[in-house]
Amino acid sequence: MNNKFLQFLGLTKKSGNILEGYNKCEDGIKNEKIHLVILSKECSENTKNKFKNYCSKQKVLLIQGPSKYDLGCALGKSELNVLGVKDENMSKKLKLLYYNMENNI
Repeated sequence: MNNKFLQFLGLTKKSGNILEGYNKCEDGIKNEKIHLVILSKECSENTKNKFKNYCSKQKVLLIQGPSKYDLGCALGKSELNVLGVKDENMSKKLKLLYYNMENNI
């Protein structure tokens, strides 16, 4: 796995700062425990719209794009559609790494 974003996502999981799944992330946003939400590109439009609304209301960063297989592989699962990151500094680093990956920096 050469992708620094996915590598750092795995490190974030090992540190215990990841919430996996729709319901856990939804609760985490409502309880102000999440600083970043990551949605796979295969998420349904309904899920994308709900999390866009949740994130805009609570001022939580949102990343859309990695495949559910890439997200799952980085975290030792077969596939994942919705992830939440609890640590603010790790959230900022993941956002930077994702931006760099998207722009080939």
